[in-house]
Amino acid sequence: MPVTQIDGHQVHVDGEGFLTEYGEWDEDLARALATNIGIELTDAHWTVIRFLRADYAERGETPTTRRVQVAGGVPVREQFALFPKKPGKKMAYVAGLPKPHGCV
Repeated sequence: MPVTQIDGHQVHVDGEGFLTEYGEWDEDLARALATNIGIELTDAHWTVIRFLRADYAERGETPTTRRVQVAGGVPVREQFALFPKKPGKKMAYVAGLPKPHGCV
């Protein structure tokens, strides 16, 4: 996997820029990743990001928008408001997780 520099962090990424090493992520990196895609993180964003990270650690796969709604309690409409246009991909990107299955 390629290695890149993001805001002073050296990280492994796939061809689309998603982090491939779970342990390389931290909250400072999340802020930089969010800035890269034009998102300023709020408490509501952090709720989603923390759910994604915990769910991934437990299940070993990136949660889909449907799972974030059902298990995380964040309605899809709110996910679109927080992470416009492609919330599944954007949430995973900022959370330092692989692109969710089913995302084109």
